[in-house]
Amino acid sequence: MSDILQFIFSGLTTGSIYALVGLGFTIVYNSSRVINLAQGDFLMLGGVFTIACMRLDLPMYVAIPLAVLATVAVGALLERLAIAPARNSDTVSLIIITIGASIFIEGLVQFFFGRGQHAMPSFSGDTSIPIGGAMLQPQSLWVIGVAAALVALVGGFFRFTLVGKAMLAMSTNRAAAQLVGINTRALLLLSFCLAALLGAVAGIVAAPITTVVYDLGQMLGLKGFVAAILGGMGSGVGAVVGGILIGLLEAFVAAYISSAYKDAVPFVLIIIILLA
Repeated sequence: MSDILQFIFSGLTTGSIYALVGLGFTIVYNSSRVINLAQGDFLMLGGVFTIACMRLDLPMYVAIPLAVLATVAVGALLERLAIAPARNSDTVSLIIITIGASIFIEGLVQFFFGRGQHAMPSFSGDTSIPIGGAMLQPQSLWVIGVAAALVALVGGFFRFTLVGKAMLAMSTNRAAAQLVGINTRALLLLSFCLAALLGAVAGIVAAPITTVVYDLGQMLGLKGFVAAILGGMGSGVGAVVGGILIGLLEAFVAAYISSAYKDAVPFVLIIIILLA
């Protein structure tokens, strides 16, 4: 029983990261119908910027907000410089643009920070917490708790704020939203900023577990994309559920079959979904 609980803790931790990535995909897709394959790089940037600030002797509580702001700025630049000029292009062209942006971002990070892994200290130490015979890392609590809080805040934003409702209206019918005076261009920019914020925070809380490397966002981004597809592209709740499901399946496959097949789980799932 303790082993199963241990696998559940592990699955919930990684699944929470995938859920935030998938939610970022969903927000951008709903507002623009763009599949932003640079979404995973926002996670990497969150960790990289935090480590860079800490190397300047800034305390972590200062470094983290600065890193989030810097990542949001990158998301805004991506939309203004790459997506907005090509907004009338077809879907495939926009996807290729985001792939190019991802390669560009990773190249810059590799140039300035190198190819090596960068470690980040845990927020609350490394002493494991015993729960039901299993051991839970304090950083896992940060990942799960922050992910749950962000999902709740995003849900509240779309349900209770005028801006959130305007974004939902735009995702339903952009032409009608424009006719009633909604500034769709500003909301499109906001959607990229919000997706970047989710990615940055996810990358920061995950960095002490995963470490940070320039291509970290590639695999995490692909798994978040599968989570969004699994939950029904465009459904925020579905993306969160899909991310948690993928994380749990990975944990149990690694435990009972082989860790070598863990990364194949989301892709097997997407193949089954596409075929069925």
